[in-house]
Amino acid sequence: MTWPERRVAVIGGYGVFGSLLCELLTQDGHHVWVAGRTAAKAQEVAARIGAEALAVDRTGDLSALWALGPDVVIDAAGPFHAYDGDPYALVRACLEAGVHYLDLSDDAAFTAGITALEREAQAAGRVALSGVSSVPGISSVVAAHLSGGLTDLRLIESAILPGNRAPRGLSVIASILNQMGRPMQIWRGGAWREVPAWSGRRLYDLDSATRRAARLITVPDLALFPKAFGARSVLFRAGMELRVMNLGLVLFGWLRRAGLIAPTDGVVWAMQWVADRLEPFGSDLGSMVVDVVGDDNGQTLRRRWRLIAEAGRGPYIPGIAARTIVRQLDAVPPGARACVAEVSLPGIEEAMSDLSIRFEREDADHAPLFQRVLGSSWAELPAPNRRLADVHDVEVFTGRARIDRGTGWLVRLGAALFGFPPAGDDVPVTVTKTRHSDGEVWERDFAGRRFRSHLTPAGTPGRVFERFGPVRFELDLPVRDGAMQLPVLRGWVLGVPIPGVLLPISDSREYTEDGVFHFDVGLIAPLGLGLVVRYRGWLKPDGEAP
Repeated sequence: MTWPERRVAVIGGYGVFGSLLCELLTQDGHHVWVAGRTAAKAQEVAARIGAEALAVDRTGDLSALWALGPDVVIDAAGPFHAYDGDPYALVRACLEAGVHYLDLSDDAAFTAGITALEREAQAAGRVALSGVSSVPGISSVVAAHLSGGLTDLRLIESAILPGNRAPRGLSVIASILNQMGRPMQIWRGGAWREVPAWSGRRLYDLDSATRRAARLITVPDLALFPKAFGARSVLFRAGMELRVMNLGLVLFGWLRRAGLIAPTDGVVWAMQWVADRLEPFGSDLGSMVVDVVGDDNGQTLRRRWRLIAEAGRGPYIPGIAARTIVRQLDAVPPGARACVAEVSLPGIEEAMSDLSIRFEREDADHAPLFQRVLGSSWAELPAPNRRLADVHDVEVFTGRARIDRGTGWLVRLGAALFGFPPAGDDVPVTVTKTRHSDGEVWERDFAGRRFRSHLTPAGTPGRVFERFGPVRFELDLPVRDGAMQLPVLRGWVLGVPIPGVLLPISDSREYTEDGVFHFDVGLIAPLGLGLVVRYRGWLKPDGEAP
């Protein structure tokens, strides 16, 4: 297949990803200049791939660049978070010269902010796209493809898992270290929430024999996808193959929060030196995963697209979106914007067809815990009850409650051991439900008094296990007249069965009244010792409560 020949200058074209992009563009038959401040480095790469070299400083005099008459300028230099002063000076210069602009930015603020040049781009009739890389350039294309035909998107979750032998440029290391030890904003459960960067560890299976850990990190997707796709949660994780490197970033974050280290140029160089020493370890197997969860004709599905890069081809992936757009540039509307779903997934996959990269697709049921456990009884619950149980990532619910506590020292001791709140009227309550691979974690916050439990399927239809620390109960979940009861059937302490006569009695139900979810949870001590705690009230999804 052939494409229109373009004249393309790649600034930072001798860097890790820039040089590989130059190689791909040259293979496609484009006239390519490897551009950058160091002429010798540019000449070395240009000679190896059959391109031309250009010595130019993106922040200085660009007349030599314009004299070449490029159709497209691609900024692959970075780190984009450090483009101070006038960060879009190069973009503006390209538009004034009538040249299309692309960049490989992975910085959320920089990528989203390029829309400030929309008027200039439209006037010039040129494209100015930021984030033309793995994220959001590829991830958005996959998300758009997977979400086709789905309604009520619950979750878009992506991860990048490079092999350890993949080269790491200084700009990539600087970008990662800049985030460590700092809070990040993430869209979860329909609201912005703050979490520490490099938290939220999750394991991913690359194949039957390879499992890797990844953690939350900021990329443009987090800022762009909530509006672009309307999903209730948008997550992105990244992870190193070697455990020592993952833990090293955790340690760096801790030291930075303590004020003992900062991501200075010297520290970035030192980290690259360490990464280079560890390069012989691990493998050249890399992966990218995108999950989209939404409704398909009443069934909640998780659609997954997975890329597996072998033979060291993973480092080519950040340049694939730019390769695809240069191929299809005539079909891309003018304007200045983030690179969100600008091309099709078949176009992206075609641009990797000459590399050792394969793709996998998988659709799976993603029903929430209580829907799976209740089976046909799920449909008997009112809509507010089902909404409170519709957990696919993190959901937060707020409301008010009245709390009654029993008397007697034994009852008070039991309540204290479980962390139950003190008595009170009209107490603010927040319930945070977090989905895990085996169930859900519920954290209840009554005016600052918190306690949590872990719920998992019991293996018997209509039943769940609820664990409070070392104590675990099996609960039945009968649904009667639209209300769900929660009687205790069995219990264990540290795995030892609790005799029936010593089991607490649960007088609890969840129901809807006047279109609002209500709860009435009562726990009564055995042997006639009376009430332990009773809390009753209402909840609404976060952001809907008055």
